[in-house]
Amino acid sequence: MNLHRLRDGKVVAVLLVVALAVLIVLNQFAPTRSAFTAKVTNGSNSAGTAASNTCTGSVGFDAASSSALFAYKLTEPTGSTTAADFSGTGANGTYQGGMTASTPSPIACPRDAGSSWSLNGTSNFVSTPTAQQNPVTFSEEVWFRTSVAGGLLIGFGGSQVSVSGQHDRQVYLNTNGQLVFGTYNNGTQVVTSPKTYNDGAWHHVVATMSAASGMRLYVDGASVASNTSYTAPENYTGYWRIGYDTISGWPGAPSNYYFTGSMRFAAVYKTALTAAQVSSHYAAGR
Repeated sequence: MNLHRLRDGKVVAVLLVVALAVLIVLNQFAPTRSAFTAKVTNGSNSAGTAASNTCTGSVGFDAASSSALFAYKLTEPTGSTTAADFSGTGANGTYQGGMTASTPSPIACPRDAGSSWSLNGTSNFVSTPTAQQNPVTFSEEVWFRTSVAGGLLIGFGGSQVSVSGQHDRQVYLNTNGQLVFGTYNNGTQVVTSPKTYNDGAWHHVVATMSAASGMRLYVDGASVASNTSYTAPENYTGYWRIGYDTISGWPGAPSNYYFTGSMRFAAVYKTALTAAQVSSHYAAGR
């Protein structure tokens, strides 16, 4: 009788252990409520302020943070006379010789709405509204497409509309189709791209100058030429011009100074854009 009780007790104990194990296993899969909470803090809010993957967002972000002189989308309808400045500076440009909108395929900045500006090579350019005194630290930027070797893309000149007597800080295509960035101070100083870009495809060009880094030329997101020892352009008051001004006396200058082709998103900044910023702007336009 005692033996049976002992055996029964062991059986009961084993059953209790098995039941407890089953409860533990089932409890692991049961829904629970946790008392743990977490808070993520981002003091600089870099996620909230990062530029979107469009030219409008990328250029606009750096236009605000780098104090742009102007930023033009160049996407106005045909017949427009004003190139609207979206940098916040209010420096609206003027289309000289008329504005003709076009939508070539493919188009630069395909995630941005709007067309591009078609320049006829004989009368089209944009000039800024007010003169600026001797910009020594700056960046010039524009998307362009052409099959013609030669023509001014963007530059600084002493005249707002007519041919400039003083002309400097110029980015142009030479007669070989190479991109040239030139400044002047008792003589011309240029940096030139090894490759040519009159191939009918869209390209992105940025030229920067500062006391710290000298002259730098970027094409399609990469640095292609530089002169770190030349840091001072000519001292005068002038206007920024897009699409036309004289290139007389510059190396490889074409006989026709007007640009022929298409443009989109032109801007000038008061700072020298970094290589990372230039790369970001190019990626936003692809």
